[in-house]
Amino acid sequence: MPHRFLARPEKAAGTSGAQLPPETPAGPSAVVVGGGISGLIAARDLQRAGLSVTVLEASDRFGGCVGRHSVAGIELDSGAESFATRSPAVPELIAELGLADAVVAPNPAGSWLQLAAEDLPSGAQRMPSSGLLGIPADPRHPDIVRALGRTGAARAAMDRILPVGSLNRRGSMSLGELVRTRMGDAVLRRLVTPVVGGVYSSDPDMLDVDSVAPGLRAALSRHGSLAAAVGAMRAAAPAGSAVAGLRGGMGRLTDALVSDLEATGARLRTGTRAESLARNSGGWLVRCSDGQELAADAVVVAAEGPAAVDLMATALPEISAYRPQPGPGVALVTLVVDLPELDAMPRGTGVLVAREAEGVDAKALTHATAKWPWLADSTGPGTHVLRLSYGRALSPEDAAEEPRHVEREDEDLFRQAVADASGLLQVRIQADDVVGWDVVRWVGALPSAVVGHKDRVDAVRAAVAESPGLETVGAWLAGTGLAAVTADTRTRMAALANALL
Repeated sequence: MPHRFLARPEKAAGTSGAQLPPETPAGPSAVVVGGGISGLIAARDLQRAGLSVTVLEASDRFGGCVGRHSVAGIELDSGAESFATRSPAVPELIAELGLADAVVAPNPAGSWLQLAAEDLPSGAQRMPSSGLLGIPADPRHPDIVRALGRTGAARAAMDRILPVGSLNRRGSMSLGELVRTRMGDAVLRRLVTPVVGGVYSSDPDMLDVDSVAPGLRAALSRHGSLAAAVGAMRAAAPAGSAVAGLRGGMGRLTDALVSDLEATGARLRTGTRAESLARNSGGWLVRCSDGQELAADAVVVAAEGPAAVDLMATALPEISAYRPQPGPGVALVTLVVDLPELDAMPRGTGVLVAREAEGVDAKALTHATAKWPWLADSTGPGTHVLRLSYGRALSPEDAAEEPRHVEREDEDLFRQAVADASGLLQVRIQADDVVGWDVVRWVGALPSAVVGHKDRVDAVRAAVAESPGLETVGAWLAGTGLAAVTADTRTRMAALANALL
């Protein structure tokens, strides 16, 4: 039967895993609160630096949204399926864990874009590739003109001559406002909104541009136009595919981190929630849900945003004012289908869906067996893995008009996914074609980066910096994506270890 994984479960499971030894460690010690990917990376770096580390995870599994599930007997990613390669952070970590030979590139065929009929009479077209979060580096490129229409492309091209004005002097602004001001509504609706919906499960008008596109406004000032800024940022990135994955799935990264921690003597505990923090004679005291109190020289809080602030506020009440909003809830529906017609990859590696697209509730579809050759090799011809994503953060006005997909029943989401996959792939799929399916819900796993988020993050980190031995990491601070989380976590753990050793 289909089941769900919760990134933030309502009830913690019973304590399991290695028990704490009665003796006090000889060297500095650290407690890492949260066993998601940032917590595991933090724990590994501290353990290998010479600290004695305990990891507390409230749920019954490690890895957070970098995990696996079995559908129709196939082991598949239940959350993140790739990482950005334009940063060396994740490839370096993977190499250290002995997985370098497992790194694979996706099929370069690319994805498609599904728009409203009035925006694109044909309904779908290949997604233009030269851009950043859908913002085009060249509005005159034929693929961009095809997506925007001549009027929309002409408006976007005005970005080259518009003065920058006060855009960069404002304290904060949304990604949507920046794109609309510089390039017009067509670029925002037809390109940026579908991409941002797929990546952040949110609307560009709600997202803080400095959080989701760091450096973009500064590049706009230097280069004089948004298109030139995007082009310069793309040119500065290392060459090669923008993303990569692991043969066997990204869940292997979690497995390797856990194995490494076990091999080096770290204490790993699931079903244990940290309930409060207190300073304790030069160190910290962590009170746990099972009644235990753990004394440590350092504490790293690697929980999702609201929970992290709530926990740290037990020791630093002033940061309560900077509590971020909960991230959007997302439901992922995975279908394994027996349908040879899909061997032709009718929509490349998947489809990003504009919110205005008629008759489709999904915000994105990934044709996983088309995207990852290793997966296609393991399933064989005719068997295909499709993953459809539901749910996005919307303004209060828009949210009133759209159902909360994460709350829909599994069977309802299954029926919707079959219908959406048929429409998006233009291949008739029936329930009888499905040989296995699963629904995975992520609640609180994606950070909320609404306007003003960067200011809140800066305030939290300033308060934490005033508390020796305390650090906090995670996507809500570093930004969405394994690359951002990995780089930020490792930098901060290096500084923390240096201060303690």
